[in-house]
Amino acid sequence: MRKFFGRLIKRLKLKTIIRYNRMFSHNPKHYTSNEVKSSAIFRKLINHPNSTFLIAPLSNQRYIKNEKLGIFLLLSNMRLNITNHVYNYDIDINESLSGKLQTIFDEKVELIRQEFEIEMKSQIQHSLKKILEKLS
Repeated sequence: MRKFFGRLIKRLKLKTIIRYNRMFSHNPKHYTSNEVKSSAIFRKLINHPNSTFLIAPLSNQRYIKNEKLGIFLLLSNMRLNITNHVYNYDIDINESLSGKLQTIFDEKVELIRQEFEIEMKSQIQHSLKKILEKLS
């Protein structure tokens, strides 16, 4: 029993130290200029109305295609690939920046999915209304 409580106290101390270090670490995240520029391109493409989105769940890759601007973008684990039919840029990005961009992409796709679902449900109700009128 004594060993159990000793280990428990050591674990709690270690968890407290780790939590303290994570909360108060003064290591600001510095991004390179390429990371900043590529993430700005990514964000502008996300908000562009002519962009098309695709997720590959097995490979965990996210695609953005904008035919009007002629830009194709691929976001994989820690790499951002930008193609504009003339040049191809392959940029290594920070893990935290990759996570942020994936979150932004996922939120946009989820918003589109919700709009699509609302549209589907509204059409179903409209169709049921027409069927009811035909039967009356």
